[in-house]
Amino acid sequence: MIRRLCSVGVAALLLGACGVTESKSEAPQRYDLVGTVVSEDAERRTLTIEHETVAGYMAAMIMPFNVPEAWVIDAAEPGATVRATLIVQGAESWLEDVVVTSPATRGAAAEVVVRAAKPGEPVPVIEVSNQDGDRFGLDAYRGRYFAFTFIYTRCPLPDFCPRMSESFRSLFDAVEADSARFLDLQLLSLSIDPQFDTAEVLRQYGERYLEAAAPAGFARWQFATAAPAALKELGEFAGLRFMPDAGQLVHSLRTMLVDPKGGVVRVFVGNEWGPEDLLAALEQDSGAESDGAIRPTPVSES
Repeated sequence: MIRRLCSVGVAALLLGACGVTESKSEAPQRYDLVGTVVSEDAERRTLTIEHETVAGYMAAMIMPFNVPEAWVIDAAEPGATVRATLIVQGAESWLEDVVVTSPATRGAAAEVVVRAAKPGEPVPVIEVSNQDGDRFGLDAYRGRYFAFTFIYTRCPLPDFCPRMSESFRSLFDAVEADSARFLDLQLLSLSIDPQFDTAEVLRQYGERYLEAAAPAGFARWQFATAAPAALKELGEFAGLRFMPDAGQLVHSLRTMLVDPKGGVVRVFVGNEWGPEDLLAALEQDSGAESDGAIRPTPVSES
């Protein structure tokens, strides 16, 4: 389990003094991983792999993995089949002993589409279903700032969904401590696995992160999913990679801050941003409003 080392005080948070970490002394866990390369990112040293079920750890999925060795990025082109050892230690994970077991065939992998949302663009008003089974459109957040990120509850990699959920818990703590300063920021964790992540599963997952703040905490931080077509629309807008031939979203990491009019304030890519970065973006954007006076309206309960 990821341990929160300090409760988030607002001043400490904005100075980056608090964070989520894990003991480096933990013994590494090793798992065999087999899959097909979808794409590579030399700058971030990651391979996006459509992998088979990782026995004893995670279901089959398409997602990026950290690869420390540069030669692997050069060798494992899209379409290549790879075998590797997935190492999980504390709050980090990476691939070791990577072997390219079949030659890469250019064009063998499905085309990957990535779109980058721009500040001010209106966020698609998709309908979601939350941990209580209630359905509502994202326009229910109009009149307030809100932030959303993509997760799926079966994701065990500590530097992916768990890190996003811990960051959102830190945001939750900061806003609860000073809701006026942070304009009653609302939070939404959106699952890309609607078949498995039912309302009951989402509630249990949310309670794990909200801890003693549940169930009242769901009023600020909701956990939801949506129909595949709606997830595709919002995922592509946010910059999740989409494979049209396979009809699948790639679970890359995207978090978005949205203004009270429903427009993009900022998209946070990957897992290197901290809660203090998002709150700083919120304060900067709200300060640019005509008189600085944002008057939130309640989220509808439809």
